[in-house]
Amino acid sequence: GCFDMPDKTFIDLYMKSGLYITEIIKRLFQSDGMKKRFPKEEERLKHILEKQVYGLAPTEIIYKIATNYILGFDNTLIIDKHNFRQVNSLEYAKNGTLEQYLDKLYKE
Repeated sequence: GCFDMPDKTFIDLYMKSGLYITEIIKRLFQSDGMKKRFPKEEERLKHILEKQVYGLAPTEIIYKIATNYILGFDNTLIIDKHNFRQVNSLEYAKNGTLEQYLDKLYKE
């Protein structure tokens, strides 16, 4: 039932290809609960990308690969905001400050 709830969030702390986040987006987009809450597909997709999925890519090239894979369908540029960032989260995880860094990065 977690994919039916518009307030649940998902993050990939070390994106490589964007495949994991794309699967999450697909499940959220196709869920009955989300369809009821956001009957218009464009509105549902914008909500998912702006409020529910997050991702960190360790390098610029991986960031570009992942975001192109995740957002490459958007030929009409309906998605003007997303929560994917180029950040190497490994050091923050190693020194125990990842949660604080995420709070700072995603102030919402």
